[in-house]
Amino acid sequence: MICYGATVLDLAEDLVDAYAEVFSAPPWNEDEETIQRFHYRLRNDAARPGFRAVLAQSRTGIDGFAIAWLTPRTLPDTPTYAKVVSQLGEARVEELLVGALELDELAVRRHARPQGLGRTLLSELTADAPSGRAWVPMSRHAKNAVASYRRLGWREAEPLPGAGNGVVVLLSPGHPAAA
Repeated sequence: MICYGATVLDLAEDLVDAYAEVFSAPPWNEDEETIQRFHYRLRNDAARPGFRAVLAQSRTGIDGFAIAWLTPRTLPDTPTYAKVVSQLGEARVEELLVGALELDELAVRRHARPQGLGRTLLSELTADAPSGRAWVPMSRHAKNAVASYRRLGWREAEPLPGAGNGVVVLLSPGHPAAA
């Protein structure tokens, strides 16, 4: 199921429950306050241009979800975006990321992981990415998650010499610069 914009808010509580199960575990170990901030972020993010969420549901509720939006020309003033710009430089951010589909969250409950649900959600989410351009910023400390994306064909955007930091920028298999 794909939700665009504010329609996702009808399922906000179920999304928060799935988020909590996934991200309270290692390597994220998010606390209750951070989990509740996801609910607040979801309300704001649903208003972003190009916002979409792909959901997988079963009798037990939401088994997994993926959330993305189109990367704006003027990046928000956050530590993650500052690291992305520092790592790639403004010109490459413009070339590679602005206007591309930016993956924000991918969460799959433990019981649904062996079914390949993460791969399915990513595939559905990025199927109509502008010119095949999709990307995700991710913590280098999330080694298993980074390795999973790499197995699915996502490639790291090379950092500027000496500019590597705690964030890795992964480009989707369909991204022209990922080849």
